[in-house]
Amino acid sequence: MRVLLFTGKGGVGKTTTAAATALRCAEAGLRTIVLSTDPAHSLGDAFAAELGDRPTELVTNLWGQQLDAQLRMEDHWDEIRSWLLEVFEWAGVAAIEAEELAVVPGLDEIFALADIKDCADSGQWDVVVVDCAPTAETLRLLSLPEIMRWYMDRVFPMSRKVNKVVSPILGRLAGLPVPGDEVFGSASRFYDRLDGVRELLTDTELTSVRLVVNPERLVVAEARRTHTYLSLFGYRVDAVVANRLLPEEIKDPWFDRWKALHAEHLQSIEEGFAPLPILKAQMAPDELVGIDALRGFAERLYGTTSPADVLHSGEPLSIHKRGATTELHVELPFAERDDLEIGRRDEELLVRVGPYRRAIMLPDSLRRRNVSAASLRDGVLRVSFAGEPAATSESPDSDAKGAKARSGAKR
Repeated sequence: MRVLLFTGKGGVGKTTTAAATALRCAEAGLRTIVLSTDPAHSLGDAFAAELGDRPTELVTNLWGQQLDAQLRMEDHWDEIRSWLLEVFEWAGVAAIEAEELAVVPGLDEIFALADIKDCADSGQWDVVVVDCAPTAETLRLLSLPEIMRWYMDRVFPMSRKVNKVVSPILGRLAGLPVPGDEVFGSASRFYDRLDGVRELLTDTELTSVRLVVNPERLVVAEARRTHTYLSLFGYRVDAVVANRLLPEEIKDPWFDRWKALHAEHLQSIEEGFAPLPILKAQMAPDELVGIDALRGFAERLYGTTSPADVLHSGEPLSIHKRGATTELHVELPFAERDDLEIGRRDEELLVRVGPYRRAIMLPDSLRRRNVSAASLRDGVLRVSFAGEPAATSESPDSDAKGAKARSGAKR
């Protein structure tokens, strides 16, 4: 069983690459489904076929599906939506605006996650290929399981207890519609659909992310940041697709400057993403639409390589013994020291890179040990823990401040 996620900046050709990869897997005899989680679906256009919210057979061993977040919301969000509409009506919000406000931003990503897991768990497919939304939305999508788990483990039980005490008072004094157990129950069932998603997507033997780039400075820069953030959340990138390279056959002098730029950017991709394999695809003379065009694209992209294989092994997060100390390693390729913050709170290590933050739950062997040092070297964050469990626990704030101060000491 394999799950392959394709993402990249909008317009780089990730849908074409995902479609061609799925076709290649299917023609190798693997039962394959390709899903689109991009709200602006173009997967059906790539196959020149009508795709909907249910799997549609495209060729032997290959099915396609464009996920419909609206239908998922109607199926699984009804109790919460009904309560929100009552609240907005109580607040004087007009009916049309209330309908719009009752759809929480990010729901489409959450429902997409649940569908990916359903496909992986069904036993129907050997390979699940996902055509993700553009980079920023993909990062939100992949950070949701961890955020939801944190919320449901910490905030949700407290909110439910407070609600039982405060809601009757608010209802009597202000007439505010208050959520009942059915609303909390709906939220709990909603979370249960996501249970196990993170474990699936961070299982580096089952799931791989592949970044699609064009030989352009801004595209490559965004892909480097994406690689860092994916590693922060524990997702393995096993290959980079360098798409739309100018063919060597082009001899017109008008293209000389473009060819020089492409060669420069391709070299930076190969050097910057090493040791990841770089899969190369030249710019096609025609639109890559339909089975025949996708088959040819996949042949040029993969050659004799099986696209379902793990193309690069490596663990985004690992633990190593160093004499009397234990080190937690987090791969953060391309991360800069100035963008990195580290903190410690109880049983969690808090890591922030730029705008993205992850709370890493420490294993039992490290939870009672103090952070003794932290450094960022060669794209790997190394956090050292004292050799013996702490005799007296420091306050979370003091430990966090110490870790943050030390994180900038080395690079």
